[in-house]
Amino acid sequence: MRTLDQLIDTEDPALPLVSEWAEGAAHSFEILPPSPERERVLLGLQVTTRSTMGAVAYDTGGLLIDHGWLRVLGSGHARLRRNIADWNKARSDGFLLVADDVVGGFFAVNGGGLGEDAGAMYYWAPDTLTWESLDIGYSDFLEWASTDRLQVFYADSRWSGWEADMKDIGADQCFNFFPFLWSKEGSVHQSSRKAVPVEEQYAFNAEMAGKMEG
Repeated sequence: MRTLDQLIDTEDPALPLVSEWAEGAAHSFEILPPSPERERVLLGLQVTTRSTMGAVAYDTGGLLIDHGWLRVLGSGHARLRRNIADWNKARSDGFLLVADDVVGGFFAVNGGGLGEDAGAMYYWAPDTLTWESLDIGYSDFLEWASTDRLQVFYADSRWSGWEADMKDIGADQCFNFFPFLWSKEGSVHQSSRKAVPVEEQYAFNAEMAGKMEG
């Protein structure tokens, strides 16, 4: 276990780079203030603040991107209570959950459990319930999320009026669709949707994915 002194880099921290992406973003990119729990979170994560992941975990409460459609986990905040260390307890196995979206999709860094490309970002797509490699790392993921490529990625996942719906859902919630998005009848345009806790949706996705594999 590395100590806080070993994890906190004062000479070359990555926060300025994250702030640069936020300032130049093609859409809203909000950096939440860090939590009083940030030291415990960084110790649990064991990543230095010279890395973008360590900077987000220690220097921010998390990131809310594009009206809060995408949520990147940090040390926690009143508007994004989940922190990256606690959120991964009993949920991740061979990967690290780092972000999620309002339609029930989850992003993770592969630790070897998702494929041979350790360190690569993966997306657990709500319309397939399969992990898909994005062929980029965490830092590139944050930069990607600041560009209009995010809009392209979600082009088929957005319905008319989605921006207005974002005002009524918190960053620890996501939409649950019925019929389910992974079913033949499922569609963000036709399915009914209701806000549910993100942890409830994650557990449901895991249960359904397990049944599909079985």
